Amino acid sequence: MKTVVVENTPVTPGKIICVGRNYVAHIHELGNDIPDEMVLFSKPNSAITNQLAASHNGDELHYEAELAYLYQDGVFSAVAVGLDLTKREVQNKLKEKGLPWDRCKAFDGAALFSPFVSISPAVSDALQETPLGLTLHIDGELTQSGTTDLMIYKPDVVLAEIQKFMTLENGDIVMTGTPAGVGKINAGAVFSAAVVCGDHILTSVEWTAAA
Repeated sequence: MKTVVVENTPVTPGKIICVGRNYVAHIHELGNDIPDEMVLFSKPNSAITNQLAASHNGDELHYEAELAYLYQDGVFSAVAVGLDLTKREVQNKLKEKGLPWDRCKAFDGAALFSPFVSISPAVSDALQETPLGLTLHIDGELTQSGTTDLMIYKPDVVLAEIQKFMTLENGDIVMTGTPAGVGKINAGAVFSAAVVCGDHILTSVEWTAAA
């Protein structure tokens, strides 16, 4: 089973639950409609990887940077920045036919995460004044950024909705959607991602895309 790092300790997530279409600007950039209810899909543990890739089995991949929360004892206890990798051409074909997204979202290597940092009382207090956010730079250029203020469904609402129909177990991860700026991954590109609170970086990571 694949692991993520939480405060220097390996944790094995049983599953990853993802929110789709949670930022209005991203919905518009892909030409989608704003949904009437929360869009949710999942990735298995086997989707987790530390190696960013530009393609998978011949299909080009697109990146989507997201705030990712670790579930523990009833709450989101830690946060990271993650990449939800997507086979966009495959996804568009599946959407046209009204079919599930597993082939374009749940493949091996479809989820990457920075180290998770605990949401300590000090961090929680800071978030009362400044919303949590993410940044993604590709080859030094700011490509994606967004805060929880821009989400249609805030993290606490996401957690409550998931728990209406599914049991979350300790170590599970919830990815809360991507802001505008998604695109194709080019081999050799350097991705630098971070979770930020104002000007303060809580956790960060760098990946170089393999061919």
